[in-house]
Amino acid sequence: MKKNVGKMDRIFRLAIAVSLAILAYARIIPANLALTVYIVAVIIALTGVFRFCLLYKPFGLSTCREKSPF
Repeated sequence: MKKNVGKMDRIFRLAIAVSLAILAYARIIPANLALTVYIVAVIIALTGVFRFCLLYKPFGLSTCREKSPF
């Protein structure tokens, strides 16, 4: 799996995921949307942690400047 998420993109994704989780936990986001927001936050966080975004692949996008050994 070739990395396609760069450093700034990774930081941005993790910050967004944490922000969404906090908003849902603090009940700022309505309860009927909270589960959906948690799921989206987890997906965004996983793409930041593993540095691979499935949506980038079909479009040939990459924000990663580093060369992957794989």
